[in-house]
Amino acid sequence: MKHTLPRLLSMLFLLGSGPSALAASSVELNITGLITPSACNATLSANGIVDHGMVPARTLNQFEFSALPTQSLDLTVSCNEPVLYVLVGLDNRADSSLGPGFYYGLGNNVHVPSERLGTVSLAFREVMGDGQRALVLASSNQGLTWFPETNAYPDNFMGFAHPGTLVPEPHRLLTATLQINTSINAAAYLTLKQEVPLDGSIVLDLRYL
Repeated sequence: MKHTLPRLLSMLFLLGSGPSALAASSVELNITGLITPSACNATLSANGIVDHGMVPARTLNQFEFSALPTQSLDLTVSCNEPVLYVLVGLDNRADSSLGPGFYYGLGNNVHVPSERLGTVSLAFREVMGDGQRALVLASSNQGLTWFPETNAYPDNFMGFAHPGTLVPEPHRLLTATLQINTSINAAAYLTLKQEVPLDGSIVLDLRYL
């Protein structure tokens, strides 16, 4: 995953005219720019890639989901000073989700686009904020109310605080294990006569509060 943080940009335009018998009596000055909050950088180990390798079709359950081995990535969010922010999971394959609001999509069968391949779920584990154990909080209404929740459901705001605090707090350095659970749809609902690539795509969007 690559997260692009806002940059401080500034431009100065000075428009005028050279010597002329019809010279303008005024010129226009435009000043533009963008003021950004303190910068944070979010990174995932393994370049944010979870590779399940080859999954033989014959090993899949016919009428139940087949859970693949749980995978984990190391998540780090570092800021140049304590900053209040949230992480939001954005599903680039939302149309293929078999449980919208709870699970991310695993993409569609490239050979039969109407077939949805399965689900992905995310959860935060072993979260540390500035050297201390941190509580994971979630909000399903864009930060109006918060509750303890380690599962990162699609589009939920995920914040972090000291245990016993039920509103997110600023942090300079946050580390966590991001647990990824992937399940493939029942084989009876899939056409598996050819190789079918799994195609989950999730963005962890860092948003300043």
